[in-house]
Amino acid sequence: MSTAANDPIDHEMTNKANENTGETLQEAPESLWDSDETVAMIGSLQVHLIIFLALALFQLHGPIDEEAVVIVSNPPEYEETFEMVEQIVVSETPQTQVGADALAELDMAEASAEVFAEVADIPNPIDLTPTDLGQIMVNKIFSQPVAPQKRLENKKGSVGQGIAGAAGAVDQITMEIMQAAEERPTLVVWLFDQSGSLTRQRDDIRDRFDRIYNELGILNGADKENETVEQDQRVLTSIIGFGEKVNLYTEEPTADLKTIKSIVNKIPVDNSGVERVFTAIESAAKQYKNLRRDVGPLGPKRNVLFVVVTDERGDDVANVESSIDSCRKLGIPVYVIGVPAPFGREHTLVKYVDPDPKYDQSPQWAQVDQGPETFLPERIKLSFTGNFEEEPVIDSGFGPYGLTRLCYETGGIYFTVHPSRNVSREVRRNEIEAFTSDMRFFFDPSAMVRYRPDYLSQQDYVKAVKRSPMRSALIQAASISNVSGIQRPQTRFVKTSEAQLAGDLTKAQQDAAPLEPMLIQMAATLEQGLAAREKEDSPRWLAGFDLAYGRVLAQKVRTETYNAVLAEAKRGMPFKEKKSNTWVLEPSDEITVGSKWQREADKAREFLDGVVQQHPGTPWALLAKRELEVPIGWKWTETFTDLNPPQNGNGGGNNNNNVPKDDQKRMLDRAPKRPIPKL
Repeated sequence: MSTAANDPIDHEMTNKANENTGETLQEAPESLWDSDETVAMIGSLQVHLIIFLALALFQLHGPIDEEAVVIVSNPPEYEETFEMVEQIVVSETPQTQVGADALAELDMAEASAEVFAEVADIPNPIDLTPTDLGQIMVNKIFSQPVAPQKRLENKKGSVGQGIAGAAGAVDQITMEIMQAAEERPTLVVWLFDQSGSLTRQRDDIRDRFDRIYNELGILNGADKENETVEQDQRVLTSIIGFGEKVNLYTEEPTADLKTIKSIVNKIPVDNSGVERVFTAIESAAKQYKNLRRDVGPLGPKRNVLFVVVTDERGDDVANVESSIDSCRKLGIPVYVIGVPAPFGREHTLVKYVDPDPKYDQSPQWAQVDQGPETFLPERIKLSFTGNFEEEPVIDSGFGPYGLTRLCYETGGIYFTVHPSRNVSREVRRNEIEAFTSDMRFFFDPSAMVRYRPDYLSQQDYVKAVKRSPMRSALIQAASISNVSGIQRPQTRFVKTSEAQLAGDLTKAQQDAAPLEPMLIQMAATLEQGLAAREKEDSPRWLAGFDLAYGRVLAQKVRTETYNAVLAEAKRGMPFKEKKSNTWVLEPSDEITVGSKWQREADKAREFLDGVVQQHPGTPWALLAKRELEVPIGWKWTETFTDLNPPQNGNGGGNNNNNVPKDDQKRMLDRAPKRPIPKL
């Protein structure tokens, strides 16, 4: 009995098919199944199939270049064919755009194909000065062969790690060193900024070395130290100093803690005011690239980690891309113990106290370059006080663009160190510690995670901006020079006559009139980006645009309505009280001079309220809240001014009897004061 006969469903379907076609299976010609030619054809097909499968499983290996290093840029064309291994690194953050020119590298799924290629050893002369401890010589740095290595993971680093002191950063870096040393022997290269403002921080880190190297001593085999050749120690250390010049202070890497601390203690102060941090990083990469040579199946001789200690952005930031390229090719992560960048600013002030106690210890304030946190400024220069540079400086939540991008691209960490950090309230100026920037507001790193700047290359950053009319509008508005808005305007007008009052009102109008064209220009520039606002997915760019547009509209309405109410007053305003002789202009939320300005005021409040509600705990929300606290309109009130006040009869203004008798003695006992060096 056939199988179809046993299955009722198959049997029913067979019968229906037979009814439709008038044929049965039994009616098929028997010659079709019994043909010798068919059997031969099937056998031949099986033989060919086995041959094809064998050929498919056979792998041809081309020659591998043993003197190559990993690159992570787009590969050039080569005559040889290499095996391409693709590694997918997927971000947890939703992507905003796909492609090579994506708006934010972390906001998309990255696919990085690692390839091998030769890297040319091209000299780049650097002006270096010898010291008693040694120096980096150009001919030594650039004469060494390129170090080959195995493929490295395309790993991105961490940014925006805010801490109160360098000790916390050093402890975390110690863990990074230990993890690297567990994989293979490791070299740690410390690169110290030699500027005077880093004196105390260098000392703090030097004192922390005891803990670092006691913990690392386990890896170095501290119990068998006398039996171990130093170059065979698990963890070795090199010290480099940089300022205007770059100096190597360890001719050979060492594991001796006393030597390391002594070298750091003797690093001289560089008063040039120049910090060539990226030059130092490139020099160090070339100096130690031989340690990354592939000596066998276990990989390079040593892992190499760079730890940079600095409090500025670096004067050679134009070299950031070449520094990234040098470190990524050799698989060297860069860790920076740095400072927070001021929000949307290049400069801030540092509290300087003479490090020598023989001199006057009273604090002085010196300007330093610590920002901005982005490649181009993304904050408009509007002021609450009349001068943008005098506004309280606030934390951006991230480090300066160049150094932070270097850490991000090499798989390191940027630590933003500020000992006066307080995220719960404003930090008063007298609370700022010595050698620390005058920064008043800080923000919780967990709230700032969503607002990470775009750490793209400069070219990709510009391309991303150009693709978005909203971003382009914000960058253009931010490039307009400092606009103070209407600050401390004349608000009190005493009337002695109609002509005198009209003249005073006209003069006040003339003082405010020059501000209007700049505010109108900024508003018109930002309006060009409104249509593209709904297409923007980045919370950082949305917060920046909405704050800028809301503030510009508020300042524009405040300035234009000021002129309008003065013009209205010149047409005549009678006092309600007979005794009144003075008009006082007071801030008000009411707009009394035109519906056009009322609509703009409403729109300004809408955007500013949106920033406060949608971006809490951020610099944008702080500035939006402060703008909302200032009324946008004006109103007149009347009062009386006594034009003949009584004369002060106390006299004796030149009496110096209250001056302390020992004042001269105290002046003589005061320690001498030195001018602030260039920082």
